[in-house]
Amino acid sequence: MALSMYQASVPVFNQMLLNLSSILKKAADFAESRKIDPTVLVKSRLFPDMLPLVTQVQIACDTAKGCTARLAGIDPPVMSDDQTNFEELVNRIEQTMSFLNSHQKEQIEGTENKTINYTLHKNDYSYKGSQYLLHKALPNFFFHITTAYAILRHNGLEIGKSDYIGTI
Repeated sequence: MALSMYQASVPVFNQMLLNLSSILKKAADFAESRKIDPTVLVKSRLFPDMLPLVTQVQIACDTAKGCTARLAGIDPPVMSDDQTNFEELVNRIEQTMSFLNSHQKEQIEGTENKTINYTLHKNDYSYKGSQYLLHKALPNFFFHITTAYAILRHNGLEIGKSDYIGTI
């Protein structure tokens, strides 16, 4: 069976973003119940040289929308990186998912060999579609989702594998 570029991208991004949104809502409730300033968690990081939770969520969203847009042959939408609380982060996830769901399956299918060119941090990249999705976008996406999970778990949020994976 051939790889479905759509099935390997949009539904996967949506499932994990939905799970991340649920985790962030639990974190907001956790902060409120423990009388923790939510900003402390939003700005929290695993180690001083790592990016904070807010940036992990932003990059996960950017990766999902960037990959989907590039595969579909359109420019990724730009979202401001000014989120400061859980509600704003959940809203960013919702906006990202809305963008992902605006694409038809036909826009993504058949892009395995499409050349994907883009510039990130002043570096130019070029990949074939399947290489980009499977070896660049998905690993980067999961890295940032996992790191966001780990930051919150490290700070005492009682979440587990089922929160991360969710249900299908």
